[in-house]
Amino acid sequence: MSVGPAHPVSPTQGGPVELSDPQLTAVLGVLVVLSLAALALAVAALLGQRRVRRAYAVFTGGRHQDVLSLLEHHIEQVATLRQEVAGLRDDTAALREIDRHTLRHTSMVRYDAFEDMGGYLSFSAALLDETADGLVLTAINGRTETRVYAKPIEAGNSRHNLSDEERAAIERALEESGGERETGPKRRRGSRRNDQRRRSSPPAEPVERS
Repeated sequence: MSVGPAHPVSPTQGGPVELSDPQLTAVLGVLVVLSLAALALAVAALLGQRRVRRAYAVFTGGRHQDVLSLLEHHIEQVATLRQEVAGLRDDTAALREIDRHTLRHTSMVRYDAFEDMGGYLSFSAALLDETADGLVLTAINGRTETRVYAKPIEAGNSRHNLSDEERAAIERALEESGGERETGPKRRRGSRRNDQRRRSSPPAEPVERS
């Protein structure tokens, strides 16, 4: 039996591998770069975790609860707020309806009811709401007595007879809120005939007599 020639053993097969100095330097450089990259990733992850914890603390309000419980709590709060808003909406509508019937438009016309009386001590005052409903008050001042009449107003008019001063007060009240106006030297009730007609007119409703 013949034996062939022996093959040389490669230095990479079995046994330690020897590296040259340039190779060691390159390997160390790669390891340093990888270590720095890993450190940077760790720092970034730590900062990100802190931000997440901070956001979670803000979301939970500092309470140690799970997210599901917090969501259920917030849903209940939203439902409660919706009910309160609906109640406020109803209250606002009711207040608007009340405001429509508030006597907010007023006006006064002063005049002399009789020729022998001066100083514009007689007056007609209109008190109306947003729908032109309300009343008009008229005070007729004389030498011996003062009569006050109240007439209901609906839609800017009345089922009772209205004097010129009362109509003027109503028109002014509808045009602007508040005001007082003197008619000047007009003395429309100077005659006894007009005075008797005013006293006998059934629409007038006296509410005060002094």
